[in-house]
Formats: sequence, structure tokens, C-alpha cells
Amino acid sequence: MNDDDFITFDPDQAKIGQLLFYDKILSGNRNISCGTCHHHDLGGSDGLSLGIGEGGMGLGQKRVAQTATDRIQKRIPRNAPALWNLGANDIDVLFHDGRLSKSDLFGNGFNSPAEEWLPKGLDSLLAAQALFPLTARFEMAGAPEENEVGGAINDRIDNAWPILAKAVRTNPDYGLMFVKAFAHINTPEDVTVVEIANALAAFMGTEWRNHDSPFDDFLAGNTEALTEKAQRGMNLFYGPVGCVQCHSGPLMSDQKFHALGLPAFGPGKTRRFDPQPRDVGRMGESNLIEDAYRFRTPMLRNIALTAPYGHNGAYPTLEGIVRHHLDPAAARTAWSRDLARLPAAPWLQDVDFVVQYDTREMARQSGKLDITPRSLNETEISDLVEFLESLTGRTAQMRPLGRPETVPSGLTVD
Repeated sequence: MNDDDFITFDPDQAKIGQLLFYDKILSGNRNISCGTCHHHDLGGSDGLSLGIGEGGMGLGQKRVAQTATDRIQKRIPRNAPALWNLGANDIDVLFHDGRLSKSDLFGNGFNSPAEEWLPKGLDSLLAAQALFPLTARFEMAGAPEENEVGGAINDRIDNAWPILAKAVRTNPDYGLMFVKAFAHINTPEDVTVVEIANALAAFMGTEWRNHDSPFDDFLAGNTEALTEKAQRGMNLFYGPVGCVQCHSGPLMSDQKFHALGLPAFGPGKTRRFDPQPRDVGRMGESNLIEDAYRFRTPMLRNIALTAPYGHNGAYPTLEGIVRHHLDPAAARTAWSRDLARLPAAPWLQDVDFVVQYDTREMARQSGKLDITPRSLNETEISDLVEFLESLTGRTAQMRPLGRPETVPSGLTVD
């Protein structure tokens, strides 16, 4: 990959996006930001299997589910995806279940949960994606009875965005920055959630752009960039193990959906008629039975920085998720609950693993499998892991803007 493979974003807009990304002004209760669950110190993710959103405090594995005045009502149903290279031109679908994609279906450029209510003018798929955590009750919005944002989305999703936009544009610092960075914005009163989303996308799309790994150097002709061990792992990846069947192309993802039979736990991404906490994956978006338990193939650059792994963060190590791919049935049997990174929340313990007691549901999930088991010895597994580690960029930990010390709202920065 090279810079031509990515969307070109405006640097002044990216600077606004950096501040907004870490500013809790975009949350209903002013207690959480995008950066809380996608933090620089944690590889653009949160280091948890299932995150703690609205109501929690702290970062990563030190984040607590209960404070002196509040406690979470539900874990986030899926693992917080990292943000590496989401500004690539070729990305056409986002979220674990693909519920956001490029499309003319609703006349605004995207097929999304907001359907025709998604505003026009969003510059990229990444900008559209930025709007949805803001309106998710357990992520950033909060409950209807707690704040104006939570109450607004209870009626219709787009009712919350003008509230958040007003909070931002009436801040004098933000207002002036938007006038300077956006040619069509003449006064702060012109700022809408569209500009906010485009600024967030400009930040994410440039901040986590990274393709200078040893593997990239190897592809560029430096045959010494990879160790012999990593080269053996690469040959397995692109050869007999068949990883490339799904992790293909420059993005190392086919952007399609596959069932891996991962261990099930957590509240699930349930629909109104689901009888128990479960996650049916892509089927929840497509309503096609053949899509049940399938999830989007993740991209692999900097994968060593973004543990835990899987749509629900079931495995804390690369070796663990590799072994699962090689023998899903055996790995699922051997999996233990202590592998899940779930900060303590005793009031949720009846929900965390209840799906595992539903034998029929477990049979359905384990029976849906799109990967073929492979037999590798311990050396080969170690080689494959070393290749995956070689996908870490040399400058991955040196981001251009980083985390700001302060934000215009004056709220605390995680």
C-alpha cells in the first residue's frame, strides 16, 4: 500500500477531529468520548473483550463498570474494532455485521441503520460511521431519562445529531475552528453534525494510516526485512493454511463475512424478537438465514497491537485466535471464561455467559463454520504468529497528532 490508496483529508479538519475525538462533549452525559474506547495507548481500541461504555470510568483493563454515582446497564455487545487504515479508498463496508456500506439506496450515499435519515454531505464511509456511536445508548448517548440526547434518539435517531452539533458550534473555540477549516462554513451557526462527522473522519483517516511494516518492506523488495521465521509463516499464510482466502488484497481483508464458531458470551447483539442474549452477526443486518453467525473479516495490519481478538474479543493472544482458526471445535471446547477480558460487573454476571447454557443455540453456532480445520505443528504455529507480528508498522506507535492534553469543552480527557 501507499498514500495513493487512501482518501486525502484536510489537515485543519483533522485537527478539529482530534479534539472532538477525545472531547466528552459528544456524549449525552458528558462522561465518555470516542477516545475512551479507541485510545492511542491501546492501539486504537480498548483492550477489552466487550467494552464498558456509558457509565464506566477509566481506560482499558482498568476501566470500572461502576462509579460513585453510576454503573453500566449493559456491556457493549461486540469488541471495539481498531481504527488502522480505515481511510483506505477500497473500504466499502464497516462494522462487524456490515450494517454500514456505500449505497444509493436511500439517496444519501450509504445504506445504514439511519436509512433515509442519515444526513447528506458526508464525505466518506468513515464519516458516516462516526455518527453511530454518538446515538448508541450504551456507548455514548445514555438513557432517555438521563439527558436530552438519550431522549431524542428514543423518538428517532436523527433527532440527537442537531443537539450535539449545537453543543459543539456554540463553543467559541470550536466555532472559529470550523469557520477556518471548512470553506462553506461562514459562521459557527452553519456547523451541523455533517461537518463534525467529516472532521472526525479526517482525524481517524490520517491518524491511523500506517503501512510501513517489515512485511511492507519485504513486498517492496527488501528480502531481509522479514526474519526466516516470519517468512516461513508468510508462506503458510499464503500457501497451505489458506489464510489469504479471507485476508486477501492490500487491506488483508476480503471485506466479506465468515462464520468462525467463536466461543459465545456477553449480552449479544440482540434484535427485538431474539429469545436470548445471542449474536447472529451478519444476519441481523441482511435478514438472510445463510448469513447467521458470520462476521466481517478484519484487516490485519498492526494486528499485534489490537488484542483481544474476534468479534467478541474471545482470545487475548494472537496464538489463541490462530489456534482457533486451525481447529475451531477443539479450541471452543478448550476455551475458558477467564480468557474473556470483562471488567467486574456482578449485577451482569447472570447475562455474561447465560447463552452457553442454551444447548440448541450452541449447536447452531458451532455448526455454522466457514473455515476448514488445518493441522500445524507447534513450530509452524509459532512461525505464523511471527508473520502476523511482522505486520506491525515501524511508526505505528508514533502517530502524527496523538492524544490532546486538553479539549475546548474543558471536560477531562481520558
